[in-house]
Amino acid sequence: MSVNLWNLSGRRAESLSKADAGRRNQLMLESPSHSDGDLLRLLCSGDEKAFVEFYRKHQGIVFRFALQMSGKAEIAEEVTQDVFVVVMNAGARYDQERGSVAAFLYGIARNFVLRALERERPYVTVLDDPTADYAGRLARESAPEQDIFGELAHSERIETLRKAVLALPPAYREVLVLYFLEDLSIGEIAKVVGCSEGTVKSRIHYAKRAVKQILRGEEYGTGK
Repeated sequence: MSVNLWNLSGRRAESLSKADAGRRNQLMLESPSHSDGDLLRLLCSGDEKAFVEFYRKHQGIVFRFALQMSGKAEIAEEVTQDVFVVVMNAGARYDQERGSVAAFLYGIARNFVLRALERERPYVTVLDDPTADYAGRLARESAPEQDIFGELAHSERIETLRKAVLALPPAYREVLVLYFLEDLSIGEIAKVVGCSEGTVKSRIHYAKRAVKQILRGEEYGTGK
């Protein structure tokens, strides 16, 4: 994605206060401890360096979320670009009292992902190989469910489980991705997806059950 989005050379200070603000902004960028809030304020005022730093710092989590939700690198790339265009224009809306910067970005990314999935329908509906050895091993394990989803993040042999998650409807897929892989709290997920915490918990419960059914090669239903 190109980050050359401003023609800063054509701008001239119109007052002493603006010049002072520019020097203050430069000092903020040279400081090793500037916050995401600082960067958002700077990039929304047209500071390209702030945008580049913010993009480099956060583009990875946006891309990963979009990839986990869609299963397609081209969709993840498109979503990542769209998210940061929105941030450039609307980053000032971020309120740290309402959640982390990551949750703010996931909320924007979610809208673009859902639109992309709607375009791509039908997407993944069944496992290619529900009898694969890995799926069978996971289905037989008596370890806690948290450990099963931990393997999705860390195991080298994740393809079958990844497909099982992709087989879920987006509303259930997103809560699993945000909770188990992106480590958001129930409260943060509720804000990202725009529903109550109780609904998030319910969706996580039914989604976990559905994934286990898929791994066993069974028909599944999310219940509600």
